[in-house]
Amino acid sequence: MNRRQFLKPLLTALAAATFGLAAPMSYADDPVKVGFVYVGPIGDHGWSYQHDQGRQAVEKEFGDKVKTTYVEKVAEGADAERVIQKLAATGHDLIFTTSFGFMNPTLKVAKRFPKVHFEHATGYKTAKNVGIYSARFYEGRYVMGQVAGKMTKSNVIGYIASFPIPEVIRGINATVQGLRSVNPDATVKVVWVNSWYDPGKEGDAAKALIDQGVDVLMQHTDSPAPLQVAEQRGVYAVGQASDMSAFAPKAHISAIIDDWSGYYIQKTKETMDGTWKQDDTWGGIKSGMVGIGKFADFVPKDVVAMAEKTIEDIKSGAVHPFQGPIKDQSGKLRVEAGKAIPDGELLGMNWYVDGVDGTLPQ
Repeated sequence: MNRRQFLKPLLTALAAATFGLAAPMSYADDPVKVGFVYVGPIGDHGWSYQHDQGRQAVEKEFGDKVKTTYVEKVAEGADAERVIQKLAATGHDLIFTTSFGFMNPTLKVAKRFPKVHFEHATGYKTAKNVGIYSARFYEGRYVMGQVAGKMTKSNVIGYIASFPIPEVIRGINATVQGLRSVNPDATVKVVWVNSWYDPGKEGDAAKALIDQGVDVLMQHTDSPAPLQVAEQRGVYAVGQASDMSAFAPKAHISAIIDDWSGYYIQKTKETMDGTWKQDDTWGGIKSGMVGIGKFADFVPKDVVAMAEKTIEDIKSGAVHPFQGPIKDQSGKLRVEAGKAIPDGELLGMNWYVDGVDGTLPQ
């Protein structure tokens, strides 16, 4: 327990006894220390970059009332546990651990530091002092799947995937759902690179897909390498997590944007005023956690209008990316017409929808 945590309850009790007031716990005297752990470099222009944009938003919002720390390029596993442990042991009040593989290390450290608040991104295990949060990235992938379906001439879309976990599988399937809602003949080819950030592997995957006839690339990896290959080879591509148009101005259709700023500001404020509690948050387009970036000038106006309507329909609930009927690769009906896959099943998704060309790794 640090000095602030020890003194605050005492001072609050004295104030209440002296003035007859019940004052909430406050961090006004000392800056709240907020830590961030990133799996990739903040210069990846993808996942870790956007989380760091959220950290910077916290600093801008609260000024000298907060002190933030970040550690980048942290391997999932034992390295993550050491980093999280050090942040907790050095007086951080709130720690965001921002990769799926940080889940168990976060829980281990949280058990040792029950007074520290932890927030883990994309996981599913919680504790009294560990909240979880993620975004419905699949909503953005459904929108861009529709756009890809209108932009493709070969009817073959490429998808560069990181690891075969439900989050990534959902994104592939949502892309197909959007794609086939406007272009039933189109298919998606997938290459797995087994890395979140490896520009060399991502670039090679992009080349392999283009060699197989792909003319629109999507990705669930974090470097702009696929965009750069698309630019060189004269095909289209969609940015990951942030606007990547500077890397490929002739290829970059738009981007699926991750925006963590509002959530990070909210949880920091809750820590400041003593109202933080463990939550399970899954935000999407409606909440602003997921957005679609600016469309390139070369995207036809009717395609932009279609995407904008789909965005509004997802916000209103008129469109659900996983609305039935949905068949899997084998032709089995998985979702009946008029029904949608519930969140619990989406969180554990481990099968491909019809329209994916390839085998899901086991």
